[in-house]
Amino acid sequence: MSVKLLIDTSVWLELAKDYRLSAVLTAIEDLIDAGTVELIMPDIVLDEFARNRDRVAEQSRRSLWSHIKRVREAVAEFGEEERRASTLRELGEIEHKIAMKGEASKRTLERIGSVMASCPSVAASENVKGKVVERALAKLAPFHRSRNSVGDGLLLEVFVEAAEAETDEGGEFFFVTHNTRDFSQQDGDRRVPHADLQPVFASGKRHYAISIVDVVKRIDGEMLAEYEWERTYDPEPRRLSELIDAEHLLFRQVWYNRHMNLRFQVERGDVRLVTSEDFKKLDGYQPEVVVDAVWKKALKAARKTEDEIGRERLGPWDDFEWGMINGKLSAIRWVLGDEWDMLDT
Repeated sequence: MSVKLLIDTSVWLELAKDYRLSAVLTAIEDLIDAGTVELIMPDIVLDEFARNRDRVAEQSRRSLWSHIKRVREAVAEFGEEERRASTLRELGEIEHKIAMKGEASKRTLERIGSVMASCPSVAASENVKGKVVERALAKLAPFHRSRNSVGDGLLLEVFVEAAEAETDEGGEFFFVTHNTRDFSQQDGDRRVPHADLQPVFASGKRHYAISIVDVVKRIDGEMLAEYEWERTYDPEPRRLSELIDAEHLLFRQVWYNRHMNLRFQVERGDVRLVTSEDFKKLDGYQPEVVVDAVWKKALKAARKTEDEIGRERLGPWDDFEWGMINGKLSAIRWVLGDEWDMLDT
């Protein structure tokens, strides 16, 4: 049995906006790869998706950011003083998650673009265009409202033409849209097609749907259930506070290791202590000397680090462990906005 889907542009864009539907997109990709599902891909859907993808991604991001900005301003002005700081920190966490989810939306848009590109596009034939004109003149859905519905009419007639050309008696067709105003029953169950469209879907092989989730479940519910189960184990982005805490620990560990190397050189006599007055008399970079006042502060900082972090978490480490610590510090700092390989302490 072959299953062919015509998915309206609005449905594709919803898949991109809502990261919770990632399992549905994965199921569609795999059903296509397995040959279980074929897409009917009208040119108009490709064009509309290309025109709207960047706008939808930016609109979604801006909408979330604007809400957070207004809340942040309200908290700063009207929030109770004892809870203001903690609330603003939590808003910072939310902003961090928005940024991460925004990147996920971009990747989803790219995946959808790849799916579309893998399917042959369908140009509206002269027959389709003629049927659209006839439907428009008769004011039949989707032309029953006072608006330009040519695009909707083209989608519908491309679907009908594809279904009529099917030679597989066991083949099924699904028309999936979120445009319930133009395609669904008026003042009734939105899951049912408009009365004008009943002849299109009278056959038990042609189905009208307003939920892509329901369609995928009908085709292979077990697959979707498995993907949804796997998705619940997708790692959530680290909280901003976790990243900052981890960066602080790694920073202290790297600083302490460098300090201990310098201490060893001081104790061995390879590096000598000098007064600030003597240091000022020296010319250029002098790695073999340390100002005594600075060294006292370094020793104090080392004791503070041992008390705060614990001596057991300050080494010594072998070369592999030391490389991992530096790599972790570099990676976290990159996520927080620094350039790669930023290991200054």
